[in-house]
Amino acid sequence: MASVNGQSDGGTWPAGLDEAIRATAADIAATLRGASDTGAPVPGSRWTVGEAAAHLAQANELMAHLADGKERGYGDGTPQGLAEANQRALAAFAERRAEHLAAMIMEQAEAFLESAARPASNAAPTSYASHGELVTPMGPMSLEVLGSYLLTHMLGHGYDLARALGRPHMLNRARVELTLPFLITAMPRVLDTTAAAGLTARYAIRLRGGACFGATFTDGAVTVTPHPPSRPDCTILTEPVAFLLMALGRLGPWSAVARGRVLTWGRKPWLAPRFPALFSPP
Repeated sequence: MASVNGQSDGGTWPAGLDEAIRATAADIAATLRGASDTGAPVPGSRWTVGEAAAHLAQANELMAHLADGKERGYGDGTPQGLAEANQRALAAFAERRAEHLAAMIMEQAEAFLESAARPASNAAPTSYASHGELVTPMGPMSLEVLGSYLLTHMLGHGYDLARALGRPHMLNRARVELTLPFLITAMPRVLDTTAAAGLTARYAIRLRGGACFGATFTDGAVTVTPHPPSRPDCTILTEPVAFLLMALGRLGPWSAVARGRVLTWGRKPWLAPRFPALFSPP
């Protein structure tokens, strides 16, 4: 039986994910190749264009290694731990030239796809958690979810680079829907327990024209499912690009509402603006 995220319950590779990863990497590379100054700041970040691009190149390489069954430690899975690991990795990697980084981003995205197409038979047992899931910086996940993670990560930082360089971003509905397997897996791991303390509520999250999922909070803990709850307290209908930007902390909920990109209804519609603030994206 197929699930909402385009991945079958048996764990088959989501249709269109290869193409989305490859095309997103190519779009980011094209954006970078137009950069005359990689020392320019990235809006809303402490990084420059060159640092953000270097981080993307390193992250793509890391995920290609993970897909190939190689063990790679990287932070402790918390937002702070990942941020510290990112800074250490950047300090040890001096490349900031746009053309070289653009090529590396594409090459490592392709390396990931090649590894995903032929899971390594000689991977060390410590590269895997229970049930054959890979050990990643965001916890155990299947190869399919890791592919969704790679796409999500590229879209977030690709959006930042496009803004910094005054270029069109590379987010669209089809690509956003392919991020859902990762987001559904990651949301409980990035829950802000302080913000969620005492909350008991059922949310249905719907992307305009496509997918949906559910998030149920019980006394501050959250369960995220690929199907909405039967009786949600609050339903949030979001334009897909706005949804991903909010999920990644690039767009505030009130700004999205003001632009008509979010509609809400249900018995407790006032819970809608609170939803993005319940998570702390790394």
